[in-house]
Amino acid sequence: MELDDAYANGAYIENAAKYPPRWAASAEDFRNSLHERARLDIPYGESARQRFDLFLPAGKPKGLFVFVHGGYWLAFDKSSWSHLARGALAHGWAVAMPSYDLCPDVRIADITRQVAAAVTRIAAEVDGPISLAGHSAGGHLVARMLDKTLLPPAVGGRIKTVIPISPLSDLLPLLRTSMNQKFKMDSAAAVAESPVEMKDRYPAEVTVWVGGEERPAFLDQAIWLVEAWGADHVIAFGKHHFNVIDPLADPESDLVALIVN
Repeated sequence: MELDDAYANGAYIENAAKYPPRWAASAEDFRNSLHERARLDIPYGESARQRFDLFLPAGKPKGLFVFVHGGYWLAFDKSSWSHLARGALAHGWAVAMPSYDLCPDVRIADITRQVAAAVTRIAAEVDGPISLAGHSAGGHLVARMLDKTLLPPAVGGRIKTVIPISPLSDLLPLLRTSMNQKFKMDSAAAVAESPVEMKDRYPAEVTVWVGGEERPAFLDQAIWLVEAWGADHVIAFGKHHFNVIDPLADPESDLVALIVN
């Protein structure tokens, strides 16, 4: 399909194949280090993948940070990203990471509803403000959480910050990729699930974060959301699509500061 190359990330990242096993190993080490402060595989829905992990600080949580993974709604689960909780956890925030069902078993709209169910269930576990961040397809999903039809006001009203990281904000171009054989979207479905089309939103602070070395399509997707929402925009120079999320593990990073302050 004509836009397959435009949305290909790994082909343009050196040693791309080494990232997923490194993520998984770092995540497992981090979970093991937390012992009883890691509550794993808590259900929020009926299917096997509708589970979340909750990482708790030593004292009463100051707030809740939810990270939603990417993978083009086709790949990965919560188990590869646990180490990215380190930054917010060091500031006394609880951190939750949900998995969700994948295409083609479900549609993207179904995944959006699952993540909304996860955020609602997680919010019942931890009091205080909520910050959301997601990467790539996860960036799409956290942006969608500001849709007032998805979260109840008692939850949506607690969201203070949303950070779509390298998000997919307009899904229409994906109709021209071979991935749509699994997404099974038509134009109406793509528009309905595109954050750039959302009008009635919860009033959280939104910062769209993207790597300076990303593919042009992702730089475009980021600026489209910035312009549609009047959001803040950060270009992380020197970062590509795979390492742009690394600062989440650094308690002193600017990215973590946005989440916890």
